[in-house]
Amino acid sequence: MRSPVPEYLASVLEDCRRFDGGAVTEGNPVVASADPDTFAVSLATVAGSLHEAGDTDTEFSIQSIAKAIAYALAIEDNGIEAVLEAVDVEPSGDSFNEISLEAETGRPRNPLINAGALAVHSMIRGSGSEERAARMTALLSTMADRELSIDQSVYEAELASDDRNTAIAHLLKSVGHLDAEPADVVDGYARQCAVSVTCSDLARIAAVMANGGKNPETGVQILDPEVDRHVLAVMATCGMYDGSGSWLASVGIPAKSGVAGAIIGVLPGQVGIAVLSPRLNEHGNSVRGVAVFERLSRDLGLHMMHVAPSGESAIRSVTESEDMTSVELQGDLRFAGAEAVISRLLAAVTENRSVAIDFKEVRAVDGAARRLLTEAVHALEDDGHRVSVEDPDGFMDSPDRSETTGENHVPVGQR
Repeated sequence: MRSPVPEYLASVLEDCRRFDGGAVTEGNPVVASADPDTFAVSLATVAGSLHEAGDTDTEFSIQSIAKAIAYALAIEDNGIEAVLEAVDVEPSGDSFNEISLEAETGRPRNPLINAGALAVHSMIRGSGSEERAARMTALLSTMADRELSIDQSVYEAELASDDRNTAIAHLLKSVGHLDAEPADVVDGYARQCAVSVTCSDLARIAAVMANGGKNPETGVQILDPEVDRHVLAVMATCGMYDGSGSWLASVGIPAKSGVAGAIIGVLPGQVGIAVLSPRLNEHGNSVRGVAVFERLSRDLGLHMMHVAPSGESAIRSVTESEDMTSVELQGDLRFAGAEAVISRLLAAVTENRSVAIDFKEVRAVDGAARRLLTEAVHALEDDGHRVSVEDPDGFMDSPDRSETTGENHVPVGQR
């Protein structure tokens, strides 16, 4: 049996070829030499599957897509508060290379425009531009699950045409928001933009971010989950430059674009998507890339505001016997699911009844659900009910394993 997903993706590419407006970037002559008809899409799931169609083996420079990963690395190096003191997280409403600084503080408006990206790059730990760029390349390689490298010709052309970024770097230095010398930062930033990738590399990188910073195939935690969430929030509001508002409304997927014509999209808990098509619109975003994302969002229900109710779906079954109420749970438990479980228990449990809660079919429990369910178990025990919990994966264990249980609690396997 073949998966229908690659065939579907190929049909989307074919349908979106009619969008032939826009133009290839002119800022970097190497990037400008790209074939304007190159077209590819890759989709990687948090379960570890990869589906692709089109020119997915074509290599190109990552360009501004690296800004999102550099932001994560700078936060890991310095902590969120220190980075926020240097760079804000507000949409600028300006194009990617505008000099957009806060009048009061001199901070760049966000880390995904060039001014913010230069400040962020300067905060990555390293003795100079080469070490900072090497750390970035290593992180991207880990996320893509293959060794990536810097395209020397793209780097040299990038540096030769970086007068505007040099001016921005000097301005940032003058207001105290650059942690290294301007020339060194611009050099490192040019190297960061010149990392060579394929569309499928970017989909794998996006899937790591969709999976809470964890590699879906190996299970290795690459990015701190809280850092990953913060970066995705900024991508949602700022990742498509002055087109971010219309993107969020129509596509609804946190994203980042680059002038080589690529766009990555990250739908938390589901998929990472990458599209490549070099012709850009007036916002600096791929014309066909935007069209593909709009189609996928509509066809596959990927808009992040399109969320099915999760409460009742957390309950797999409720069974009643003469003196016991048994609740079997399933899936991913969050606040709404835990609250639904508690509401069902309140309606079902009468005086002197025992309660059995089964977590065997549960995949994950977040902190809010764990706290809510723990309090509910304690409340049942305090009311005199005998409670047993079947939790083979230890979802209900407190992080420090220090929570006590009531005298009516029955350990797993001792009902």
